[in-house]
Amino acid sequence: MPKFNAAVEILAAPPIPTVFSWGKSYDGRNGPMIDLSQAVPGYPAHPEMLRLLGDCAASSAYTGYGPIEGDARLREVYGAHLADVYGAALGAENVHITAGCNQAFTCAAITVAGAGDTVLMSDPYYFNQETTLAMLGVKVRLAPCNPDNGFLPDLATLEAAIKPDVRALALVSPNNPTGAVYPPELLSAIFDLCRARGIWLILDETYRDFLPEAGQRPHDLFNKPDWQETLIGLYSFSKSFCIPGHRLGAITAGAAVVDQIAKVMDNVQICPPRSAQAAVADALPILAEWREQNRMEIALRATALKETMEGLNGWSIGALGAYFAFIRHPFAERTSAEVAERLAKETGILCLPGSYFGPGQERYLRFAFANADSDTIRLLRDRLQRISSTS
Repeated sequence: MPKFNAAVEILAAPPIPTVFSWGKSYDGRNGPMIDLSQAVPGYPAHPEMLRLLGDCAASSAYTGYGPIEGDARLREVYGAHLADVYGAALGAENVHITAGCNQAFTCAAITVAGAGDTVLMSDPYYFNQETTLAMLGVKVRLAPCNPDNGFLPDLATLEAAIKPDVRALALVSPNNPTGAVYPPELLSAIFDLCRARGIWLILDETYRDFLPEAGQRPHDLFNKPDWQETLIGLYSFSKSFCIPGHRLGAITAGAAVVDQIAKVMDNVQICPPRSAQAAVADALPILAEWREQNRMEIALRATALKETMEGLNGWSIGALGAYFAFIRHPFAERTSAEVAERLAKETGILCLPGSYFGPGQERYLRFAFANADSDTIRLLRDRLQRISSTS
């Protein structure tokens, strides 16, 4: 039999199906399954969003190839939206549309790093980004984040990890898996470090629209002089519009970076999905109030989780913010995968083991709390108490 690509063969199986398989053994003894595994919006897409998707999908106008960088109209609308969000001079020339944020990261990574180069990541990290780099032959160096500091990156740790082989630092804020929101002043200091050391900062802001405070500007990096020579921003429309199946994301970067990424995208997908682009271009301005209501709802769910976990038999919150919480479990003698499997099979709680997000995370589980409403989240307390009492 011919050989497989060794860089792919050595990877573990995709994690989400593994967790779902554990859930198939749950017998329903504690009530319905509570799915806190894959980050899926816990409410439906707006009816107008669905109408727009249907109309655009049925139109022959979007059945042909489009521009590699994305349709001009969405690039213009999203560029104007970026200018408003960040208070910066951003426009269509700074936007490259992609088929989801995972693809955005892949294209950005290929653009700035090649086989044998190194990309610096935090520990914990978002697993799809780490495995993407591994498949590309790009080395990964990890900078541990201290749980006592809410899993925020440490500037001195990052600086010490930037060796001559490092081409980029990849960060996610609000963070996946911890939910931690990186303060603007921390991001500013990290940007300055990357600029001084001549490396790229790839900043994934998939969960930007779920910041805990209304009207909060995530950072001022796009207002820094010559930001185009250091920063590459990533975003996903999936969570904000509840359309993950339509795979639509975006890269924000300098025009020169957009030109380079187009070379990659032309060999990956030629152009992003066109009907979804047209629908989102219409939806972005008209569904702003609906998205704000969803942000407030996610904040309520975060509060419900804080209240639920308080004083809970050795369980504690390591970090909590936009969409996710990193939960410390009380079973020091067990791996995070063993704990997550027991939760799925015995209590009907689906969550991800901390080990999926880095080598130092065995004491943690990722709860995608935004998947469930507040009443469902409060059911966790009894189920977690039960497994604590039987271990």
